[in-house]
Order: sequence, then C-alpha cells, then structure tokens
Amino acid sequence: MVRLGMFSYGGAAAIVTSVALMIGLDAATASRGTIVSGLLIVALADNLTDSLSIHIYQESERLDSRAAFLSTLTNFGARLATSLSFIGLVLILPIKTAIIAASIWGLLLLSGLTWVLARERRKSVFSEMYKHVAVALAVILASKQIGAWIGVHVGAQ
Repeated sequence: MVRLGMFSYGGAAAIVTSVALMIGLDAATASRGTIVSGLLIVALADNLTDSLSIHIYQESERLDSRAAFLSTLTNFGARLATSLSFIGLVLILPIKTAIIAASIWGLLLLSGLTWVLARERRKSVFSEMYKHVAVALAVILASKQIGAWIGVHVGAQ
C-alpha cells in the first residue's frame, strides 16, 4: 500500500534543495549549464543517497523488506520527478525567468504537499504552512547569501 508519507520526505527535500540550489548558483553568477548540472547531480546523487539512507534506517527499524523497498522507490521517484520539473524550467525559460518560475513552482508544490499532510493529520493548514514555508525560505535565503559571497570572493579570482 502506498502512503503519502512515502512521498512527503522526498518531495519536500527535492523542492527546497532544487530552489535553494538554483537561487544560490544564480547569485554566484553560474551559467545555465552549471545550474542544470547541479540540479542533475542533486536529482541523481543526492536523491539516491537519501533514498538509500531511508532504506537503511527502515531496515534498522525492522520494517518489512517489501515495504522498505517500496518506500525507497517512491521516495526516489518523488524526488527525481520533482527535480526534473525544475530542470525543465531552466531549459525552457530564460534563466532569470526560470529562477522566478522555480521559486513560485517550489512554493506551490511545498504548499500543496503541506496542505495535504495537514488535512490528513487534522492539523491547522495555516500553522503547518507557516512552519514549512519559513524553513524553506530560511534555506533559500542562506543559499542566496552563500552564492553571492562565492560570486564576490571566489568567482572573482
């Protein structure tokens, strides 16, 4: 049986990581190719290692092998599909427009996921949305600052 929780961790991680990576690399004045490369690396390497980590954790908790494997696959699939949607934006839009579109798309995806989870858990949608978006914005803003710092101090050399 596929549960929402099997997608929620992977989806949220892919959303926030993709948007933060795009904004950070853009602030560092990275090229379109560099941004696409970064997103592809995250889509594969980061997503596979996180999925493997979840799988190993589930095995350590003695979760049924079939359930652990299905959870691993759905987590990876959710993360990969999400990451690919951001890559698509970078490939089809001018880079500055892609950054704005990705920010909006990421916020919509995170808000939708939060709404579904809050409703399922019978929690306040507004409260959950506030917490999730606040954390995502903190990560994104930190990534932008890091990218800007790199662009000034490392990129200039």
